[in-house]
Amino acid sequence: MSKTKTEQLKKRVSIGGQAVLEGVYMRGEKAEATAVRDADGIIRLETKRRKSARRNVFLRLPLIRGIVAFIDALFGGTKTLMRSAEVYGEGEPSKFEKWLAEKLKINVMTVVSVISVLLGLVLAVVLFMFLPQLIRGGLEKLFGIRFGIWAKNFIEGGVKLLIFVLYILSVSLLKDIRRTFMYHGAEHKTITCFERGLDLTVENAKKCPRVHDRCGTTFIVFVLFISIIVMACVEALLGQSVQGALRVLLKLALLPVVAGISYELLKLLAKTKSPLVYPLKAPGFLLQLLTTREPDNEMLEVAITSFKAVYEMDNDESIAERQFALPEKRVDVFNKVKAKLKENGIEEDAEAEWIVSLSLGIKRDEVNTDNLVSVKNAEKIYALTDERITGRPLWYCVGDTDFYGYRIKTDERALIPRPETELLVENALKCIDETKTVLDLCTGSGAIAVAVSKETGACVYASDISIDALKLAKENEEINNAKIKFVLSDMFETFDSEKFDVIISTPPYIKSEDIKGLQKEIRDFEPISALDGGEDGLHFYRIIAKDAPKFLNKGGILFLECGIGQAEEIKQMLKDFSQIDIIKDYENIDRIIKAVL
Repeated sequence: MSKTKTEQLKKRVSIGGQAVLEGVYMRGEKAEATAVRDADGIIRLETKRRKSARRNVFLRLPLIRGIVAFIDALFGGTKTLMRSAEVYGEGEPSKFEKWLAEKLKINVMTVVSVISVLLGLVLAVVLFMFLPQLIRGGLEKLFGIRFGIWAKNFIEGGVKLLIFVLYILSVSLLKDIRRTFMYHGAEHKTITCFERGLDLTVENAKKCPRVHDRCGTTFIVFVLFISIIVMACVEALLGQSVQGALRVLLKLALLPVVAGISYELLKLLAKTKSPLVYPLKAPGFLLQLLTTREPDNEMLEVAITSFKAVYEMDNDESIAERQFALPEKRVDVFNKVKAKLKENGIEEDAEAEWIVSLSLGIKRDEVNTDNLVSVKNAEKIYALTDERITGRPLWYCVGDTDFYGYRIKTDERALIPRPETELLVENALKCIDETKTVLDLCTGSGAIAVAVSKETGACVYASDISIDALKLAKENEEINNAKIKFVLSDMFETFDSEKFDVIISTPPYIKSEDIKGLQKEIRDFEPISALDGGEDGLHFYRIIAKDAPKFLNKGGILFLECGIGQAEEIKQMLKDFSQIDIIKDYENIDRIIKAVL
């Protein structure tokens, strides 16, 4: 970003800024930007195009432009400060805030901004006009003298300066104010780094001084001194008759004039580095040592982000404005997710509830509230929604699911565990203790094996024909700290003389011709090999019925999950078993077969 000296000087006098809550505001000739680091540590940026005062000849006149800048800083600065605070919005809006927004269509932050300006003006009048005048009057009574026009204005000016210094020192005891002063330092270092022709990097900015010629603190110092001179000259013309409240009103009336003169002086002195004018700058520099502090690297990064945004927009009018991403109400986020899912053919509200609740770590019945969702979490929710509308199953998008109280990692390597399979495990656990040896045949994600191992402490084997599925099952074993022996096998082929007390299996049971008619989420994403049960869906049940008795101990038990309408046919295949029971699922469908050898 190196420029010629002429260009550097031009940018030096046209880009300035201020510290805001956890951020920095920068303003150039044509644009302004506020960069704020939010509670999640992410830099948020808002930019706007400015209506340049250069179009109005009157507003560009000396003194007038200073008054315009003073008013703009007073109201615009407060508004920017409040806007930065919105990035941190958390919690539920109060009933009063809701009432203002709904009934009166009033933005609470706008109200706060106006009140803040008014309170600030009142405080300034009391501290810097009434109080100095009161103290000066007290000194006159104490010493029994009457100060002359110049003497009393210089005494009041000294009191103002003392009050200002004490005010800065006292507020700097607050953590948030100290951090704001650090951002103030980051703003100065960034602008100075640019003016020196250095690349705008954290390392370069860190080496630059934290005081600057055009700082608002120096402007305030000029206002204090210029007000002494202007007020003294006016009183010299009007005489000593102006006293009390009338004198305060006169000071208020003269404030725009004082601000205009101070602004011109600030601009003039900023154009030169001559040591001859340093005595005029020194008081402002000294006070800047109080209103700025050394920033950390992250603060410099924020300031640089804000500065670069303004610089680029000043030089390229095609760059669009951007707004802060702000926290949103849970209910609004939920409604957006629900609407987007429905637009893409996913009608179940439960999916939207799951997306929001899982992303926020809350219960599904808590998604429909006014609690605010941070920008980071909202982005996470919307990204998950975008992934879901591609057709990818929700639990693959989420990356895991709950199975029998255990976290099971889910992806395309294996089927997503179903609720019916939990019922299968529930019935099997009634027959398993730590002395039993159990085989989870066609283990897939390993969900059954994990649950059995954790619940009983039994010796558990898990087999599958898919190497990828076994890798996933192994990951789930590690996640849940289970103990499982994994076997790569096409059904029973790899097994030799092993004997089991219990065999549990959820083999593929969809008819081959029905695969193409399955939901997109299942057909296009879940492994077909774990779904296709052959021509009639019973291919693997025939293998199990034939071979399972060879690998079961006497009195051993076989638990099978099956598809709708398959239970009776499978029961007929299990002729080597002495007792066969069919167990219904939660929807009263024949779903589980229990066969005792």
